[in-house]
Amino acid sequence: MQHLRTLEDLPTPMLLVRLDRVRSNVARMAELLAPHGGLARWRPHVKTTKVPQVLELLLAAGLRHFKSATVRETRVLLEVAEASDVAIDLLVAYSHRGPNLAALAELAARFPRHRLAVLSEDPAHARELRERNLGVFVDLDPRMGRSGIAFEDRARIAEVVRAAGSALRGWHAYEGHVRAPTPAERRSTCAPLFDELVNLASTFGSPEHELVTSGTPTFVEALEHAGLARGNHRISPGIVVYWDHQSAALGQRGFQLAASVLARVISRPRPGRVTVDAGSKSVDAAVADPCVIVAGRPELVALRPSEEHLPLEVRAGPDPELGTLLELEPRHVCPMVNLAERCVLLDGAQIAGFAPVAARAHGG
Repeated sequence: MQHLRTLEDLPTPMLLVRLDRVRSNVARMAELLAPHGGLARWRPHVKTTKVPQVLELLLAAGLRHFKSATVRETRVLLEVAEASDVAIDLLVAYSHRGPNLAALAELAARFPRHRLAVLSEDPAHARELRERNLGVFVDLDPRMGRSGIAFEDRARIAEVVRAAGSALRGWHAYEGHVRAPTPAERRSTCAPLFDELVNLASTFGSPEHELVTSGTPTFVEALEHAGLARGNHRISPGIVVYWDHQSAALGQRGFQLAASVLARVISRPRPGRVTVDAGSKSVDAAVADPCVIVAGRPELVALRPSEEHLPLEVRAGPDPELGTLLELEPRHVCPMVNLAERCVLLDGAQIAGFAPVAARAHGG
């Protein structure tokens, strides 16, 4: 890696990943999971992580179960696990078809020591997964309306189970629409959904089949559900590895922001307004405004980003000088990481150098 002395040496915009904070966040997850079976209950989604060196940290912490979405995420994680001499169990939490599914089958054949499964909600698709020697997780829709079989459609669930046959590995239900502001509200919404999921799994499956639920907003509520705890259940939050302001607003404590974008002030169009060089091609423009929080500078409030520009309103004090470095903390971290081709790894006060965001984008 290129030797770097200070952040001033960096081109901008630049994704920063703080390895010491990643380790702290994984330790925090271990602390939360300790009363619930330990890290074995965690199947983190690597759609957030994407950086091989961070995946290595997860493996070094003892994690062996993972989720991915894209073919590239799947390939990069398998390559990192193979290089680390660690066998993993990977659920591709996306119902890939056509060339994408063929690519997953090729990866399964290329990396035979690792277990690979794919989501399915269709009998013909489940049958194809079985024929390609891929495991099957039945995708169930806990009333989110994004993908999966409705809980009420028991006939279709039974058809997919029959088509999967011996390749059936388990059940997947992502309650990502549950984002109530308090734990009590989230618990009251999730509990009946988890009750139904447990009932369906016991009706159509076997005790050894795995139940996979819950991203960052509701993983605590899932861990506290008695019915899930009695089975082979795992949660799958990925944002907890890097954390973001959207997740922090839900009230979970003990995590640190481990990914951000370094930007420079490149314009002062009028008093009380400056613009930095990190627009919608560097941060998530789709999330609610402000899309980022300027670290340590509460008087600077992000306005709507566009292309390569992010205007900031200066609500107090003097306008920052041209060339000023600012660190932009994400409201939603996953797209921000995906937009970067490379990052700079920091470990405490040390700059380790550049690293590829190898699992970004699509393709193989």
